[in-house]
Amino acid sequence: MEIEKSITTSTPFSIKAKLADYGSLMKLRLASLVVYSAGLGYGIALLTAEVFPMANKEDADFSWITFIFLILGGFLVTGSSNGFNQVIERDSDKKMSRTENRPLPAGRMKVPEAIMVSIIAGLVGLFLLYQINYISFALGLIALVSYVAIYTPLKKVTPISVFVGAFPGSIPPMIGYIAATGEFGFEPGMIFLVQFIWQFPHFWAIAWKGSEDYRKGGYRMLPFGDDKDKRTAFIILFYTLFVIPAGILPWVFNISGITSMILSIALGIYFIRPAIKLYKSLEDKDALKLMFASFSYLPLVFLFYYLDLLVQVYFF
Repeated sequence: MEIEKSITTSTPFSIKAKLADYGSLMKLRLASLVVYSAGLGYGIALLTAEVFPMANKEDADFSWITFIFLILGGFLVTGSSNGFNQVIERDSDKKMSRTENRPLPAGRMKVPEAIMVSIIAGLVGLFLLYQINYISFALGLIALVSYVAIYTPLKKVTPISVFVGAFPGSIPPMIGYIAATGEFGFEPGMIFLVQFIWQFPHFWAIAWKGSEDYRKGGYRMLPFGDDKDKRTAFIILFYTLFVIPAGILPWVFNISGITSMILSIALGIYFIRPAIKLYKSLEDKDALKLMFASFSYLPLVFLFYYLDLLVQVYFF
């Protein structure tokens, strides 16, 4: 009877559930944003070569193979980084409500399985990036190693971890640009800078809203540890102000047109408003508004750069 009972009450294996756990391990939504920014970085490079002729224009032709390798490679390398991150932080994830249902802390996945999935994803992703060019491979490797080996352990040590994590987090659009041109230069650096500056208010808004949870996990993500005070709100506002000059730089250096420059300023103002409100109120609701503004800002500003160039190529 006991054997029959254990058989009838056991949870059946579900491919759908297992795939969902792999998606959670690799943070599917975050990886999708990476793919999005990398893909637009690729498109921006191609169109920039048309609107503002470059010396290496002959190397900036669209290739489906390159684009597919970029998307899959970027997705897998990011997923690998997230997987290793969750392996390292599995005990802390158990303590936080926002992460306690992830596959590892919830017990739906064992550590060896998570490590194996992360290794395979990382190796395959890096191999695909290497097929594009060695610079894309090198940047992908740097992003993976720095995220897992430097940023992840620093999160419990110092708030500087946000600054460190902003580097691997800003590499995807630069990889996309270099996948098209085959060369590192000032232009992909400007694309990198736009995403780099964006990450500070983005992560700090999340850290402010989830400060109690982060405290349970032992993380120090806000500029002054876990203090939600005027100093912290001022630093968040100060960094948010830089999204406007950073958003203008692609136009200054002939990576985008004047229309997208104007739209980037409008987006920057939209982004800054909740940061000002947070400084005045110090309330979680305004941190939440800032967080949602950050979700909108980055995808839209890159899309505006791309569409502005697209219009110039086909209509002017």
